[in-house]
Amino acid sequence: MTLNCNGQLIDLNTPKVMGILNVTPDSFYDGGRFKDEKSVLNQVEKLLKEGATFIDIGAYSSRPGADFVSEEEELKRLIPIVNAVVNNFPESLISIDSFRSGVIKTAIESGAAIVNDISGGQQDPLMFETVGALGVPYIMMHMRGTPQTMQKMTDYSNVVKEVYTYFSKRIELAKTQQIKDIILDLGFGFSKTLEQNFELLGMLDYYKNLNLPILAGVSRKSMIYKTLNTTADQALNGSTALHMVALQKGAKLLRVHDVKEAMECIKLHKALQK
Repeated sequence: MTLNCNGQLIDLNTPKVMGILNVTPDSFYDGGRFKDEKSVLNQVEKLLKEGATFIDIGAYSSRPGADFVSEEEELKRLIPIVNAVVNNFPESLISIDSFRSGVIKTAIESGAAIVNDISGGQQDPLMFETVGALGVPYIMMHMRGTPQTMQKMTDYSNVVKEVYTYFSKRIELAKTQQIKDIILDLGFGFSKTLEQNFELLGMLDYYKNLNLPILAGVSRKSMIYKTLNTTADQALNGSTALHMVALQKGAKLLRVHDVKEAMECIKLHKALQK
């Protein structure tokens, strides 16, 4: 399994880490921590030194009940950061966490390499066409509704099969728009209950039947800290535990806040496989 990122082939036979960089004031864990260019670049340098292959930049919080952000405001937050990262770390591979095709187009043209769309193309009818034309890898996540409404949309007769059916249909549609490199994200915490999140994680290897790389995004999420009766700040140990489960179930990408610990997880998993 490989991804073509700005002409660079990334081999996913060894799992890779995507470091999270939120430039939002209201993200559930690190909102407001990176307010200026200096703090952003220091964090990017840290993520890269610790082993991140990708830096995932988001300017619109997708936590449950997050405030609406206009496209103009999202671009205002995002593009100066993309430019700064590209200028200071030209070898870095930037992923853009957005469900708006206009934001994606501008960011890719500014030097980003991957699209990370929480809506799987459902929020913007031009997304698949835009990504296909840009020729970049696409992370397709499962979610119902929007960040404002998703937690009211957790009624499934069989969450594992319904998410699988969703991906089957969205993948087929994406391929008609010439999207070649697709990564699947089951959307832990998005329109799912705690129990449904764990059910999906336990069945993660079932989605390998779709023959596409799987990204696991569980880092410091409520499925961890609510289960442990703690907080996102105290959820690193729980995150690491579930990262190992995800790797054993076939995940090829870990999207994380804590790169060093995730890289250690991958190293130990590799030793276990041998």
